[in-house]
Amino acid sequence: MSIPRQLALVLPHAENFSREDFLVGASNEAALSLVERWPDWPDRALALVGPEGSGKSHLAAIWADIAGARRISARALGETSLPAALATGALVIEDASEKVDEPSLFHLLNLMRQHEAFVLMTVRSPPATWRVGLADLASRLRAIPTVELSAPGDALLRAVMVKLFADRQLAVDEALIAYLSTRIERSFAAARVTVDDLDREALRQKRPVTRALASELLGQP
Repeated sequence: MSIPRQLALVLPHAENFSREDFLVGASNEAALSLVERWPDWPDRALALVGPEGSGKSHLAAIWADIAGARRISARALGETSLPAALATGALVIEDASEKVDEPSLFHLLNLMRQHEAFVLMTVRSPPATWRVGLADLASRLRAIPTVELSAPGDALLRAVMVKLFADRQLAVDEALIAYLSTRIERSFAAARVTVDDLDREALRQKRPVTRALASELLGQP
């Protein structure tokens, strides 16, 4: 009879989206610079473009703090009072895509101009490439400046992993970080998943988080 695996109780931990906790590298320094230049932007709207886990939401939180912006999900646009959303003169729209409620976004961008407000969108692909049905909306999307967050370099990826472990109050050595940095996908999302998995497995086995544990988990020498 097989022995059931022990389940680990992993308590949620809060991610800190402060400016002090944002780690800067070649992949994101242009985006951070533009966010911090506000209100000296090339336009009243700006799109942060990057894959999942690239730091878009962290940058959006930094800007929201600077500009006093409200934050809404793009999925909620059609159910939101748009004048109220723009009441502070600044708004973050998270996870916007070509599946957005087109009339609502079009109306919002018009209100932004009328009220001289600012809008920051986090997106995975440039708005200019979206296939939307409203011709006027497509025209406005093509005019929105974009700044891209690329894959992190080695130094930044290592620093992010150290921070992710520290957020869980886990002290790890350089051997583990060096091992992981050459064996996982070069993305913040992969780093986050890997750290979560290691934390969970260490709790289950009641072992420290080490290179040996990582090797077992990843199945790589």
